[in-house]
Amino acid sequence: MAASLAIRSRAESPELKKAASSIEQAAWNELGYLNYTRAHYEYYQDLLNEYPDYQLCLVDETTGYPVAVANSVPFACSGPDDLPPEGWDWVVETAARSRSARLNMLGALAISVPAVHRSKGYARLMIRALVELAEAKDLRGLVAPVRPSAKVKHPWVPISEYLSWTDPTGRVYDPWLRSHLSVGGKLIGPCERSMVVHEPIGFWENWSKQRFKETGPYAIEGAIAPVKIDVDRQTGTYEEPNVWVTYS
Repeated sequence: MAASLAIRSRAESPELKKAASSIEQAAWNELGYLNYTRAHYEYYQDLLNEYPDYQLCLVDETTGYPVAVANSVPFACSGPDDLPPEGWDWVVETAARSRSARLNMLGALAISVPAVHRSKGYARLMIRALVELAEAKDLRGLVAPVRPSAKVKHPWVPISEYLSWTDPTGRVYDPWLRSHLSVGGKLIGPCERSMVVHEPIGFWENWSKQRFKETGPYAIEGAIAPVKIDVDRQTGTYEEPNVWVTYS
């Protein structure tokens, strides 16, 4: 790690907590509809507040300001061989229910890098930091429902087919998945319903800037799968597929 960069937790100061929140919001602003999965809306912020030492910041020590953040929670899990199709939502809901259980696993929830700092290797540094955090907390490992970054260009392709793609050198096609594999991650398989947002059509029209007159699937900006619109019920459902990656 460069001499001017340091891993710190948002538990260290109110200023760092505020800066970390700002970075996360800026990095994910265009995908704000993902804040409305039931798990995110009901539990996410409470969990971040409950486990501040699990929320990491990559701080530029020359400025004192973070250039990347990583969010995670400890939870009770039987192991990487028993991961369900409900990925991100499941991790959050399980963590919220695990308070009285023996916490044995670390769940990665997000790595956020502002656009101005991307392509500098900071995201891979944060992956390593989460793996080291799991070791420091004496947890069995790290599980991550990973959002494949290039899938946004292929929203109509099923996640199982997408995972079979390779680049010209034979590596996994998706660059964010490659980053995980390059630092020791093991690709387990898809979690088809990792984040589920079920809201009225008006909600989706606000976020997509589209009008939905007919029932059917629609691609919207930033989504990695279509939103399923039901005009008769006046609802839209987005089921985001992610990919389980584990670290022992």
